[in-house]
Amino acid sequence: MPVRYLFAFVLSVCFLASNPWGFYAHKEINYLACFTLPPEMFGFYKTNISTIQELAVRADQRRYAIDAEAPRHYIDLDHYEQIVPIDTVPMYWDSAVAKFGEETLQSYGIVPWHILKVKSWLTYAMKDRDYERIIKLSADLGHYIADAHVPLHTTENYNGQMTDQKGIHGLWESRLPEIFATDYDYFTVRAEYIDHPMQAVWAAVSESFAAKDSVLDLERELTLLMPNTKYSFETRGTTTVKVYSKEFSTAYHIALNNMVERRMKKAIYMVGSMWYTAWVDAGEPSLEFELAQRLNLQDEVDSLQNLMRTSEIKGRMETH
Repeated sequence: MPVRYLFAFVLSVCFLASNPWGFYAHKEINYLACFTLPPEMFGFYKTNISTIQELAVRADQRRYAIDAEAPRHYIDLDHYEQIVPIDTVPMYWDSAVAKFGEETLQSYGIVPWHILKVKSWLTYAMKDRDYERIIKLSADLGHYIADAHVPLHTTENYNGQMTDQKGIHGLWESRLPEIFATDYDYFTVRAEYIDHPMQAVWAAVSESFAAKDSVLDLERELTLLMPNTKYSFETRGTTTVKVYSKEFSTAYHIALNNMVERRMKKAIYMVGSMWYTAWVDAGEPSLEFELAQRLNLQDEVDSLQNLMRTSEIKGRMETH
């Protein structure tokens, strides 16, 4: 399985990229998910793999334009309950709205429900053989599924701001992959049909929620053990930035027992399986798409990148 290790981000403790998983991980998850697909789908996805990879961060970029985008990336489960199993928040949207009201749900995040909505849109796009929407929705679905696999996307203390651990979001999702991703084993099994997508999504969110205490507690313990070696300075281009030191990051990586790698692998498998499930539910349409017909979505990519440079992000800043 081809794996590329491209780190197109700059990390610092003072100014960290405000993108869940960092741009690198989101793009890599979408890229590798394409290789889990059966032959009937792989040709289409392989033809458009660079676009699906590039648009993996489109959902984050929309946060610079759309107020309603931010809640689609997380769910603060500890607003409702403290431990798994998750039995306070209803699994289905209508029941959750009836219990808590839509305003409350939007305030504390809606990622599991939004994943199912995007999956439904993708199914309809496949039925219609709307190739542009298939590409865009596949990229978006991969993004939201990846977010659901991040433990810090399930807690109000998403950046350690409540426990004097500000910056931990970037440490977990960007600094550790920056240092250790070349050692990760991304191999996963072939995509499979998901009989109960809602249950599968909530299982992923539950696993993330169960891991968030370890993410926070282990960092706190290491800070007490390594107070003078937690940070260092590195030169990035012409700029010197303050970062989590390699020594501290290595200790955290070992303490987590490769958690970031495991969550990335599970995200890759679920992304591929959800794409496959949408295709099966659409009636397994033939995705005949010649190389010469490849859609050019570079204008949209450039527009979203320009939006990030000229606008302020809407909603909370996970990594500040």
